[in-house]
Parts: sequence; structure tokens; C-alpha cells
Amino acid sequence: MATLAQSVPQPLQRPSHWFREFLKQELAPYPGRAGTVARMVISATLIMIVCMTFRIPYSWQAAIYALLVSRESPRATLQTGGVLFLVTGLTAGYLVTAVWFVINIPLLHFLWVIGTLFLAFFAIRVFSNYLAAVASVNMISAGIPFWDSHVPAETNVENTLWLCLAVLVAVVITAGVELAFVRGRPGDEVVLPITGRLSAIENLLASYAKGAAMDPIIEKEINRLEILGTSMLRRILRRSNYSAQYSAHMGAVGALVGRLVDLAATLTQLSFDLSPSDRRRFRELAASLANIRNDLTNRKIPGPIEFNRDKEASNVPLLGEMEHTVTLITQVFAGTRSIQEYLPSWDAAAKPALLARDAFSNPDHVRFALRGCLAASSCYVIYNAIAWPGISTAVTTCLLTALSTVGASRQKQMLRLTGAIAGGFLIGMGSQVFILPYLDSIGGFTILFVFVTALSSWLSTSSPRLSYFGIQVALAFYLINLQEFKMQISLAVARDRVVGILLGLLMMWFVFDQLWGTPAGVEMKRAFVSSFRLLAQLAREPLSKDIRTAIEDSLALRDRINAHFDQVRALADGMLFEFGASRGRDLAMRDRVRQWQPQLRTLFLMRVASLKYRLQLPGFELPRALLICQREYDEHSAELLEEMANAIEGRPARLDLTADDSVKLLGRVLQQCGGPELERLPAAQVDSFVTLLREIDQLTALFARQVAADFRSGQNRFESADQRVP
Repeated sequence: MATLAQSVPQPLQRPSHWFREFLKQELAPYPGRAGTVARMVISATLIMIVCMTFRIPYSWQAAIYALLVSRESPRATLQTGGVLFLVTGLTAGYLVTAVWFVINIPLLHFLWVIGTLFLAFFAIRVFSNYLAAVASVNMISAGIPFWDSHVPAETNVENTLWLCLAVLVAVVITAGVELAFVRGRPGDEVVLPITGRLSAIENLLASYAKGAAMDPIIEKEINRLEILGTSMLRRILRRSNYSAQYSAHMGAVGALVGRLVDLAATLTQLSFDLSPSDRRRFRELAASLANIRNDLTNRKIPGPIEFNRDKEASNVPLLGEMEHTVTLITQVFAGTRSIQEYLPSWDAAAKPALLARDAFSNPDHVRFALRGCLAASSCYVIYNAIAWPGISTAVTTCLLTALSTVGASRQKQMLRLTGAIAGGFLIGMGSQVFILPYLDSIGGFTILFVFVTALSSWLSTSSPRLSYFGIQVALAFYLINLQEFKMQISLAVARDRVVGILLGLLMMWFVFDQLWGTPAGVEMKRAFVSSFRLLAQLAREPLSKDIRTAIEDSLALRDRINAHFDQVRALADGMLFEFGASRGRDLAMRDRVRQWQPQLRTLFLMRVASLKYRLQLPGFELPRALLICQREYDEHSAELLEEMANAIEGRPARLDLTADDSVKLLGRVLQQCGGPELERLPAAQVDSFVTLLREIDQLTALFARQVAADFRSGQNRFESADQRVP
């Protein structure tokens, strides 16, 4: 039997020792990190030099682009440049045109500001192009304060145009740097992180297969990858211009590979005796991972994988789970074509829509915009009420805070606050006292700027536990030192800007976490349950008989489900920084969600593939009798998903409706597949449909058994979150 190789000492460690280990893990280099930081530093430094040399105002707005954009897909940055220019011009035009109607009416001007802030936060959520959201927020965050100032309108128009120029300079420089560092083929920034993780797991399994002692280097690499997570991969897919199909498939593969990394990291903490059968299974598993890695590298669909498990029990408790996860990776691509067909090319770049498909149908976007508008509007009212315009950076902080993170939770607020203090008081004001008085040229300031930007960039390329701290450090430093064309040695100016930052962070914390927020565990559970219900809705699609409407509805529903998957993963990362009496139970809930989420994503992609048959798309036509049977089975499967959602929520659930009914309904479908009406269809098409339906049934039944076992044991891991709902 397997035993723990070593106890997990974290709860017994002194805080200082835990903190040192935490920083050691977060700041350790990894492949590609130095290159990413170099791109960010080069972009920000060139932007600063150009803006200071040619005296272009609002250079801090331009410099922050380098940290928000440079880490993303180079090709996405280049291919969306036109959209960025367009949004910058449209937002500037909106500011100049709209304010012309309200500038002389104080009440109307105030209402216009509130409405504009609402639109800004709404744009953050619904713009499918991340750079477009950056441009819109940058324009609004700087435009509102100077249109409040009592100066001639011509001056404000000029300032608006200067802001446009600063943004365009940032885009051109950032795009140029990205072009210089662009990778060889489209998709490399997605494929390489996945294949790198597969290679590390393959090395670990090969070591077990040989029966050799664990290599400390391999163990360290696995643990580092577990800490790093897959948040960077999810961010690249979310902000890139890859097709929805490619993003969904690679997102699911990334989640499954992340699950494999978690299992491998746990495996390194166990001690067990390997039988000859176990070594053979490790060897076969490593070979399967090598095949998947080679197929992904060569842009091929991984072939199906099946493992011949021995009847005798294995001494390795996680080996079966790893084999199951590997088989799910190949099932992700059920019913798809070559990966290469989904990738953009230089000759025919994809042209995604500017707005998300669910922009006007998903109520979450409106709720987020209302919360953000309340926080930013409160800051606007406060600094105008006390006649302290110097702290107008509070509104900017609210907007950039919402732009740079998804959702809100306690650990993010802690990172915002500590980052503002470190970047504003320690580095910003510290440099004003001890460094800037002794500098007399832009060369000396450039050295300081490079140092601070490199530090911030290195921190921002850490795992989600620390990355946002780096963004806040840079933001606070830039707000203090890039507002004017001279060495900023006035502590009063720095004080005002840091106070504005703290006010913005305070209001975001109050609105998102206290007034209108819930613990990350509660939000994670709600989003996870919602994924089940939305997947049940997808199984019933199409509901409309109009094919165009049906396709549009299904695409919007797919986007919502993908957004919930990303939200669940982000909230699972955030739970690590929440403490309390229920922390142990909540972490157990988190582990279960992280185990089920990759399987749920795989089921989602299978459902997307089966929807083609329901929609009767060209090449996926089915006889009417078979289509009716499929609808009956899909309705039963949807009911089962809803019952699983009820069980997770703690409601009465009928999870026993799966076995007999599923077998009966699936049997009717398969019986129709052997009818004479299908003889006219290609055999490969019929076989593909049968295989897909069997895999959907197996995975749904597996889910039902897992939820039923957890629900009936009386130890439902999801109940603890319910007890903390405000």
C-alpha cells in the first residue's frame, strides 16, 4: 500500500519560514520567463523615452500597456492593432462629442460621468478583444478628470488628442517589440506550455517505469509547474483571436494537462512498492504522453488511447486516475478536424467580433458594470466633495484594477493594497527622497525606470498568487514619476497620487468584497453548479427552429460555459488566500472541483460536437427517426446534469435515474443506427456518431456515480460553502 513519503508541514511552519518558501517558489525562473520580462521592459522603456523626449503627456498610460499587453500572444497583439486604433479614436470622439452637450449643465455633466463609468466597466467585460478594452479604459480614465477642470474647452480637446497620441505610440512600440520576438508558428504560445508540461510528466513516469530513485530535478520541476498552474494559458486563449473552436479545445486540453500535473505532484509525495505490472503501466502511460505531445507539436489530432488494465489491484493509488485523464485528452477532439484548420495564418487572419456573443444576454456583465460603476462613482463624488482633485487617480485605479483581474476576492485586494504601498510609498516616494535629487539626466532616470519595471515584470509573471502585486507596483510608480516632463521630487504630488490609489482600492474592496461580494468558495460553487445547468441547456439545443437563430444561441451559450470554466479556475486559485474556520472543508471542496472540472470541459466539447447532428449541419445529417431518439436521450442526459447540480447545491436529487433509463434510451439510438435509412450515409460518419454518443454516455454516467458517491456519503464537500453565504 502507498504511504505518505513525508508529512505536509505547512500548517506547522513558522510564518516567516512559510513566507520565504513562498517567495522562493514564486520568484524562481522558468523557461520563457526571462524572455517575457525582457519584452515587457524593452517596450515600457522605449515608450517612456519617446514620450519624455517628445514631451507627449500621459506617458504613464502608455507605459502600463507594456505590462498589460506584452505577456500575451504576439500574433494576437499584431492582428488586433487595427481594432485598437479604431477603439481609441471612437472613445476619444465619444468624449469630445458627448461632453459638448453636458459641459455647461452641472447636473447633466454629473450624470454623464456616471453613465460613462458604467459603459467603461461594461466594456471591460464584453470586449472580446483585450486591447480594445485597454484602449477604452485608458481614454476614459484620463479623459474624465481633465474634462472636469476649469480650463478652455480647446485645452481639453488638445489634451484628448495628446492622450490618443500616447496610446498610439504605446501600441506601435509594443507591437514592434512583439514582432521582433514573434515565435515561428501561430499557436506556439499555446502549444509549447502544454507540451512542456507533458514532457515533465513523461520524464517522471519514465523514472517510475525504470524503478530508479526519484530525480530531485524532475520532482522540483513538477512541483514548480503545479504552483505555476495554467492561468497564463487561459489568459492567452481568452485574449487571443483564435477561433472559438480552437480556444475551447486547447483550453480543455490545458485543464486536463493541469490535472495531470496535480496528480504527478501528489504522486511524488507518496511512497509505494512497484510491481512489474505497475512498471509496465507507467511505461505505457509515458509512451502515450509522448505520442500526444508529438501530435500536438505537429498540429495533428491525437489518436484515441485505451489502456489494458490488469485485474489485480495496483500499488499506486493515482495511476488509474492518470490513465483516465490521458484518455480524456484524446476524447476532447471528438468530431473535429485538423488543428491546423483552426489556427490563423498571416495570409488570412481571423477577424473576431469586437463584442462577446453574450454581451447583451448575460446578466453577469451588467452586474459587474454596476459594481464597478458604484466604486468609481463613489471615488469621483468623494474627491469632488472635498475639493481634492489631486486624488483623481482613484477613478483610474478602479478602472485599471477591474481591467487587470477577473472578479474580486480577498487575496486580490491584499495584493492591490500591498502593491500600491510598495510601489507608491517605498519605491516611488523612496526614490524621490534618496535617488531623484541626485539625477540630472534622462539617462539616470532610465536606469531607475528599467530596474523598477524589471522588478514589477518579474513579479507579474509569477503564479496568480503574486502576479497582480507586480502590476500594482508598476502602476503606483508610473503614476508618480511619469505625469510630468521632469524629475518628480515633490512629496505632495506623490502623496496625492498614492492617496488616490489607496482610495480607489478601498472602494473596490468595499463594493466588491463587503457590500456586493461573497467568499471565493461560495462564488466557485455557484459558477460550478451553473456550468452543469448551462451544459444541460446546451444538450437540449437547438430550441429555435430557425437555423440562424439556433446557431447564434448555441454560440452565445458556448461562450457563457467557457466563461464559467475560466471563472471557476480563477476562483479556485483565489481560495488559497482565504482563511477561516471552514478553510479545511473549503479546500477539500476545491480539490473536488479541480478534479471534476477537466472532465466537465471534455463533456462540454463532446456536447458541442453532438450539437452539429442536432442542427443537421452539412455532413452531419441524420434520419428523422434517429434524430427523435437522440433528442429523447439528450433530454434524459440534460435532466441528469440538472440533478447533479441539485445534489452539489445540497437540494434533493434523483441521481438513481441514470442506469436503466440511460441504457434503454442509448440502446434505442444505437438500434436506429443499424436501420436501412443509414445505409446511404458514409460508414465513417455513422461510426463517428456512435462513438461520440457512447463517450458522452460513459462520461455522464461516470459523473453521476461520482456525485452520487459524494452526496450519499453524508460528507458533501459543498455544504460548507453554503453555511457562509451572507
